[in-house]
Amino acid sequence: MSDLQRLTTLEERYAHLDRLVSELSDVIYRQQQELETLRYQVTMLKDKVGGDPGIVDPAQQERPPHY
Repeated sequence: MSDLQRLTTLEERYAHLDRLVSELSDVIYRQQQELETLRYQVTMLKDKVGGDPGIVDPAQQERPPHY
């Protein structure tokens, strides 16, 4: 394999890896945005049902009288 072929092969691999890293970075960014949205929604739900700990923590629910 000549030096020119090796260089071309390396450049192709580098271009592929560079594109892959960019795509992965975009995926991580979108996942982080979704995670922040979900955390916000969980916080809002906890605040909404905060008066009833049994809804948030099933261990704190009272048993029905027939138990």
